[in-house]
Amino acid sequence: MQIINVPIKNRAAAVAAYDLTDDRAYRRWRDQRLADYPARAAQLRVPLADPANLSKYEIACLREQVQRCNMAIYQADPATGRQAIRALGQQLGLERLDGNLCADEDSITALQVIPEGRQRGYIPYSNLPLSWHTDGYYNKGDQIIRAMLLHCVRPAASGGENALLDHEIAYIHLRDTHPAYISALMAVDAMTIPPNVEQGVEIRGAVSGPVFSIDEATGALHMRYTHRQRNIEWKADSLTLEAVACLREFLASDSPYIFRYRLAPGEGIVCNNVLHSRSGFDDDPAQPRLLYRARYYDRISET
Repeated sequence: MQIINVPIKNRAAAVAAYDLTDDRAYRRWRDQRLADYPARAAQLRVPLADPANLSKYEIACLREQVQRCNMAIYQADPATGRQAIRALGQQLGLERLDGNLCADEDSITALQVIPEGRQRGYIPYSNLPLSWHTDGYYNKGDQIIRAMLLHCVRPAASGGENALLDHEIAYIHLRDTHPAYISALMAVDAMTIPPNVEQGVEIRGAVSGPVFSIDEATGALHMRYTHRQRNIEWKADSLTLEAVACLREFLASDSPYIFRYRLAPGEGIVCNNVLHSRSGFDDDPAQPRLLYRARYYDRISET
């Protein structure tokens, strides 16, 4: 398989860092990763004059933030539309959109409260809190979601704050706590999502896979996770369950590595599918909350 988007030198260093038998490489990578890490979400912001036509400087700023912590927050005109969002992603190497069940014809999903239709019953289309997850955790291996873009058209009247955590920080926390946790969560049957059945029809079969893996297409660390308690099956061994409990405890903590940010109109998050959650919210019926979400099979390019 052709390796794309990641310079060979960086890729080789990353792969060595994730090798559980090479503690020296891991420590070197870990120290470098944490040395220049942002202290708060506001440091991730990058103003954009025209998302559809980024300057070289704007692209460099976005990539710099992503390389530091796998995510960036951009600030653009509140009138920014779907076509500009698509163009923004393309300029960062994001071409292959995931056309999921609830996406529109352009494969970009409008996230808003929907009382009826296919989206009914799905938490992203309600005002209920959305627990920690990475996007596409139920996708099969040939449809890995490597990047995601979330753009705010209209925020809620109150609430709707996002929490964000770089999955590499989650990896570091678990490996520093107990390296065997990483082995357990890299097992091919660590986490299973049961079939999706609607009105007696199987829409998607059961999907099993690891939580952490090294992405064959990029050489980067990939994470697949959901915090939900129902409709998920964890491998029934003590080490896996301990690892999951450790991760859940970390996600519930006040760690400075967990960023909290409420998007304003025209703002968005572009990331390499980091862990994220959303608080519940209250809508203004006259101007209900509306966000656009794009999921990609590509990872944000570094060059």
